[in-house]
Amino acid sequence: MGQPAEKRPRPATTADLAAVPEHLVAEIVDGELYTFARPGTAHTVVASRLGMDLGGPFDRGRGGPGGWNIIDEPQLHLWSDGTVLIPDLAGWRRERMPRPPRTGKFTLVPDWICEILSPSTATHDRIRKMPLYAAVGVTWVWLIDPLAGSLEVYHLGPGGRWVTELLVSGNITVSAPPFDAVPQDLGALWVEEDEGETPDDEG
Repeated sequence: MGQPAEKRPRPATTADLAAVPEHLVAEIVDGELYTFARPGTAHTVVASRLGMDLGGPFDRGRGGPGGWNIIDEPQLHLWSDGTVLIPDLAGWRRERMPRPPRTGKFTLVPDWICEILSPSTATHDRIRKMPLYAAVGVTWVWLIDPLAGSLEVYHLGPGGRWVTELLVSGNITVSAPPFDAVPQDLGALWVEEDEGETPDDEG
């Protein structure tokens, strides 16, 4: 699990984010700068494949309804305390966000977020980030675990509580909201051991 960077007399800022070496991933939560090693192959491949699977029908409208902007690793500036989070993938309905901001800083709450879990980030994603996503009104969150081969789908319910909509695993085809208009081949996301780095190398 990622640990807070060295204690500092002031809350972390976007300047601290920019100073983090490129081989690390960094976020700010409650004024603390958290850094993580870059994810391993299983994580990266799942993110890439999922982006392609959803991007065609939902972002580009090829073989699907379109109507979305789906972005890899957007920098979310949604919290008044300076918290900055970077999900693996996020999506905005085009009616709410016709085009991405030119600044690269996203200040509009996503309609959907996907976090791909690694051993080093799973607790951070679940315990720190999920409540923050609920607090600003993200409607849907997916958690994908490449090592378990699982997908968890959560919908924001009454009182800002996450409601479990779907829990599945393995090599199956699923219709997972909010992208249930086009079934997804879950098994096509997983990295096989002969594809290079094994899932056990995940950071």
